Order: sequence, then structure tokens, then C-alpha cells
Amino acid sequence: MTETDDASRSSAPVRPARRARSSRAQTNVVLRWLHTYTSMISLLVVLFFAATGITLNHPDWVFGSGEVKSELTGTLPAGWITAGTVNWLTVAEALRADQGLRGRAGDTRVDGQEATLSFLGPGYSADAVIDTATGRYSVNVLQQGGLAVINDLHRGRDAGTAWRWVIDVSGVILALVAVTGIGILLYLKKTRAQALTVMGIASVIVVALAWHALG
Repeated sequence: MTETDDASRSSAPVRPARRARSSRAQTNVVLRWLHTYTSMISLLVVLFFAATGITLNHPDWVFGSGEVKSELTGTLPAGWITAGTVNWLTVAEALRADQGLRGRAGDTRVDGQEATLSFLGPGYSADAVIDTATGRYSVNVLQQGGLAVINDLHRGRDAGTAWRWVIDVSGVILALVAVTGIGILLYLKKTRAQALTVMGIASVIVVALAWHALG
């Protein structure tokens, strides 16, 4: 090794050792990371529930709320009822296959010469009335417009277990977005006091309006 190499090495800048982040700084980083990605995940959810919240608040709006009513008739296959006991699974599957009914099947009833079964879904209902002696049936179908469908999805009405999970998970994510946002706010020294003041005033206004609405 030459003297020139030793000189160049000795003159090279020495980088200081990276200082470990404080727990406060690490918490701030984690809050920002969570807030950023939960916000991205929940973006469409926020837009959907914000828009449908407005439409639910205005039931008099008629755009996209058209209804289509129809009546379907037919006869169930043999074996759907035995000794007065109805095989509702067979009935439901036959109606789905023959008439294209959809939604959750339920609200079953047998009363003498008549059996009834309903199919329910967001913005959709189908009520079947069956003659227990002959197996002949009629189904009254009501299909509502797109506005009714998204309003029912907002409520979670007749939307099934999977959609209920979507609503629950969305609620958790939105709560996390709010909590991490407040956490980040606490680290912003310049605007913290003003922002907390605004948040407090807004909270008081919301609570006061809710109290007035209940009065």
C-alpha cells in the first residue's frame, strides 16, 4: 500500500453513526404509515358511504328509483312436499332455476292449502305463493332502481353475510383513519392548538345538533 493511498483514506469524510430514533419519532412514523395506507384502502368506501348517506337523507329524490313489477307462474316438480312437510331447499332451488329469482330465501310459511316463500336482496323482493295441492305457484317480483339498491347496501339490508363483513371491516378501517389522523395532529406543533380547537368546536356543534334532533 502506497503513501498516496494512506493519505486519500485519511482525508475521506467520516460519516457519523446513524442516531437511533426516539420512541416518539418511531410512533410518529408508524402513525403516518397507518394513516396513509388505511386512507388509500378506505378511499372507495368513504366515497360510497358518503354518497349514499346523502341519498338516504333525501328519500324524495326520484332519479334512479324506478320500479319494475312482474308476476311469474309455474308448477313445482314432484317431491317438493311430503305429508304436509315442505322441502324449502327444493322449492327455492326450483324457483331460482325456473324463474331466475335471486336474493336470500326465507320467511317461509305453510297455512292449509297455501305455502309462501320470499326472496330478498338489496332493492329486490320476490314473494311466492304455492298451492300445496297442485304445486302451482305465482311469484310477485319487485325490482327497484339503482338508487334503492345502493341505499339498501348502505343499510346492509338483505345484503348477506359477506356484505355485513364489508361494513364491519370498513367501520374499523375508518375508525383507524380517524384515530391515526388525530395522533399525527398531536405531533404538528405549529398547527396543533388551532386544529384541536376546530375539532373541539365541531364536536360540540355535532353533539348539540344531535341533541336537538332527539328533542
